[in-house]
Amino acid sequence: MTVEVGTKAPDFTLNDYNKQPVTLSSFQGEKNVLLVFYPFAFSGKCQGELCQVRDELATYNDADVQVLGVSVDHVFALKTWAEQQGYQFPLLSDFWPHGEVAKAYGVFNDKAGMAVRGTFLIDKAGVVRFTEVNQPGDARDQEGWKKAVADLA
Repeated sequence: MTVEVGTKAPDFTLNDYNKQPVTLSSFQGEKNVLLVFYPFAFSGKCQGELCQVRDELATYNDADVQVLGVSVDHVFALKTWAEQQGYQFPLLSDFWPHGEVAKAYGVFNDKAGMAVRGTFLIDKAGVVRFTEVNQPGDARDQEGWKKAVADLA
């Protein structure tokens, strides 16, 4: 079951592409968090979505929002992809235990072994304020994210 608006976001710690642990609850009281699950690094739709985030990162930074990308890819793949694309936000590896965080958010596809396109906006208190779940082939419209971010203010 997908995490619902108004509920406390499941906490987690995952390594970023520099093998540094990132804990969701560490942002509480400091920043809102836009949690962006995506199927795989180096795939067309995922790259298009994250490049749009990269290009519009100031929108999120200006609103005190930390963007965190999450996939089941290994940290080494994420590091190479981030360097190639110039991503300036953490990409987190939900590699092992495989997809545990995606499962906690209800966006893991067991048959394919990957996260679907789940997006969660979490406020500074750790409460989910926006959710969107798209299947792997369905690109997301990020205007909904920006509206949800604006509604936090």
